[in-house]
Amino acid sequence: MIPLLLVLLFALILFGAGFALKILWWVAIIVLVLWIVGFVARPKGGSGRWYRW
Repeated sequence: MIPLLLVLLFALILFGAGFALKILWWVAIIVLVLWIVGFVARPKGGSGRWYRW
C-alpha cells in the first residue's frame, strides 16, 4: 500500500511541475513577444528607449 501511495505522490508532483513549467514557458513567450513589439514600436524621438528602467 505504501509503495502505491509513493508512486501516486511522485506522479502528482511530476504532473504539477510539468504544468507549472508549461505555464512558465507561455509566460516567457508572451514577455518575449511584448519586448520585441516594444523594441520595434519604440518612439523615434528622445533617448530611443521605450521602457522606464
